[in-house]
Amino acid sequence: MSPVQSPADVTLREHAPACSLPLDAAAGQALAASGVLESAVPDPYRAGRWLLRAGSRVGAVRIAVPGSRHPITLRIVPKTPVHRLFFLLGFSLDPARAWRQGKEGTVDAGSYDDVVPALAHAVERQIDAALRQGVLQGYRRVEEAALVVRGRIREAEQIRRHFGRTPPMEIAYDAYTADTPENRILRAAAESLLRLPDVPGEVRRRLAHQRVRLVDAEPLVRGHPRPAWQPSRLNARYQPALRLAEAVLGGSSPEHRPGDLRLDGFLFDMNALFEDFVTGALREALREHGLVARPQDSHHLDVAGRIGIRPDVVVHAPDGRTPVAVVDAKYKTEKTGAYPTADLYQMLAYCTALGLDEGHLVYAAGRAGGHVHEVRGSTDPGRRGILLHQHALDLDRASGELLGAFRDLAARLAGAPARPAP
Repeated sequence: MSPVQSPADVTLREHAPACSLPLDAAAGQALAASGVLESAVPDPYRAGRWLLRAGSRVGAVRIAVPGSRHPITLRIVPKTPVHRLFFLLGFSLDPARAWRQGKEGTVDAGSYDDVVPALAHAVERQIDAALRQGVLQGYRRVEEAALVVRGRIREAEQIRRHFGRTPPMEIAYDAYTADTPENRILRAAAESLLRLPDVPGEVRRRLAHQRVRLVDAEPLVRGHPRPAWQPSRLNARYQPALRLAEAVLGGSSPEHRPGDLRLDGFLFDMNALFEDFVTGALREALREHGLVARPQDSHHLDVAGRIGIRPDVVVHAPDGRTPVAVVDAKYKTEKTGAYPTADLYQMLAYCTALGLDEGHLVYAAGRAGGHVHEVRGSTDPGRRGILLHQHALDLDRASGELLGAFRDLAARLAGAPARPAP
């Protein structure tokens, strides 16, 4: 029997049914160990094949196969159109700016229909805009051994390293340089994208040009933390590019990378992206009503404070202390006429702990108008039970309509009275 030949390219669709593909054991095990897929197991009915199923991560990665010189390129295609995906990304990076720009969005993905080409184009355009007025320079603390004195002599280091000998001299000074955290991050993002598969030739050439413009910035060391930067008036023109670049670097270094298995690529987590979009858009819409939205607000379900809960958004009255609503985002679609019942139990727990009469679940797709459920067992016979709302947010709708849905929800939450404390 001839050995199984593993394909060099594997293309799957986000949350699609498992696909059976011919793979040798090493390639299948590499895909399983990568953690990129929802599941990767040998096909129990056909020898030499593996069942692969993608989850919520989309993008493209190259995965090294132990014992082989040829990596596998894995592409996961999103269900959401690419231009809409980047519209969501704009909200996750800068909600206030994205809300002001409305349906135009803040991330230019060009005319590309695939994630990686669109991402490479968007990052290159943002870097080009950031550098249009020249490369940002700043002061950086330098400590080194030199033949001439500059700045301040580091007496302790001079004695420890060169006792009785001069030169060199251990000195410290502030250098005005382009080797700043901002430029290092932009250079690292450009270099990361240049390593990706599927970057179009024209975009690749422009990215290489941007890397040359940032040559005075030191490259980041793989595995080391990214340098920190602080928003300021001086780097305001860099900030959109920096936010997008950090998203690239975060997606290029998946937390699920195991041991020595090498992955090069970029992945969006659609669960996190949808949650950030809902949180950012709702926060901006609520701001127009004077309400305060607190993302990932920590509370406790039990009196002893041992069971923690963290809803996506807890809406507070203008005083910032009184909860008036709770909202949770779910990147799920309606199946067989209903959403998962566990989501309702979770929202009921949130409402109970926060003392609220209503809770709102926002889904990525479903029946127009959603569902409303009244929960039995109100402790007050004169009051209705807790209402659990399930809203369907169709991502195929025009961007203006999507933002209009958040304005409608914000207006509804603004009129919700706080439940008296028991």
